[in-house]
Amino acid sequence: MFYGAVSVSHPANLMDKYIPNKEPLGKTVVIGAGKASAEMARVFEIAWRKRGYNDLDGIVITRYGHKRKCKNIKIIEASHPVPDQAGLDATKDIINLIKPLTSEDLIIVLISGGGSSLLVSPINNISFKEKQDLTDDLLKCGATISEINAVRKHLSNVKGGNLASIAFPAKIITLAISDVPGDEFGVIASGPTYPDSTSCKDAIEVLFKYNINCSKNIYEILNSNSNETPKKNNKIFNNATYNLIARPQNALLEAEIIAKNNNFKTLILSDSIEGESNDVGIVHSAIVKQVIRFGQPEKAPLCILSGGETTVTIKNLSGKGGRNTQFLLSLAIALGPNKNVYAIACDTDGVDGSEENAGAILYPDTLERANILGLNPKEYLERNDAFTFFNKLGDIIESGPTHTNVNDFRAILIVK
Repeated sequence: MFYGAVSVSHPANLMDKYIPNKEPLGKTVVIGAGKASAEMARVFEIAWRKRGYNDLDGIVITRYGHKRKCKNIKIIEASHPVPDQAGLDATKDIINLIKPLTSEDLIIVLISGGGSSLLVSPINNISFKEKQDLTDDLLKCGATISEINAVRKHLSNVKGGNLASIAFPAKIITLAISDVPGDEFGVIASGPTYPDSTSCKDAIEVLFKYNINCSKNIYEILNSNSNETPKKNNKIFNNATYNLIARPQNALLEAEIIAKNNNFKTLILSDSIEGESNDVGIVHSAIVKQVIRFGQPEKAPLCILSGGETTVTIKNLSGKGGRNTQFLLSLAIALGPNKNVYAIACDTDGVDGSEENAGAILYPDTLERANILGLNPKEYLERNDAFTFFNKLGDIIESGPTHTNVNDFRAILIVK
């Protein structure tokens, strides 16, 4: 089911239909950022050439280890989730590439999850170090992705529609793979080519809500409203179109088909679940117990599916893991010993948190085997060390980079 969800969301199966029917009078330039953007660029370039069109030019930024080979589009690797100098330099190159373009030119913008940290250009008066420190704090505090991006957008030259401002008056076609709850265009990679619905006031409220101790300089900039993002009535969006080419719901529907083909009834809870991984694990366990005890809302055999993006408030910096292994360990503890439940939780980009695993798998005997090895599940959960727990059991899933990203994938099988 996991690999089915990844496959249906993969750029290789999606990009052909988004090639324009005719070339522009001027240049065509491809830019982008995200964990899936390099593969999107590779496939788009192949499909473009099959049409017999002229060669493309472009620059795309992806995460280290996610690079793909293109003929003409330059692929640059940079750091995720905290930006680095490579991302800063590559973003500057993108700005310089699109700034001179005219109304006769076309820009194809390829974005996916991870683009917020890869496409980085702090506004004047904010140092790169300030931006890095703030990003790190936001990622550790338990804020949702929409909250984090509300802050990022108001401190950036390229996020929150600002990239469209730089590109104007060229025509823009954005192709996006959604990794955010609700598929909000303005949240995916912080919406570089989409009108922003958040404000400087929203950004300040996020900082206060999570008690983020950032520099006085950042607070002053946000309070001044001097860097408000472009809104939907701005003329820079007149020649811009936005296409969502893959989303979490489609991944869950593909998994549902596989489950039904294996004689499981299915229950899709939601494609946009948010909240602390620990809490989401507890809620999922309560649903599982209701199925086992009362056959509600369905009797076993049942497959429960869900997606979205949970969060982990980091309490122990020495722990290893991510939101999917954290969820799965919370689920295991809340379920307790059982003979009926199998579960998987993975990030569809192939990387869950601090390590190079996609996620992990839960078996009916997981807690029993942990006890034999002397592993205390609650201790591993409390110190944010879920990767180590599942790794010692041999239950880590390593897919490698999948070159797509529709966020968390969770499936629970309840057998008779």
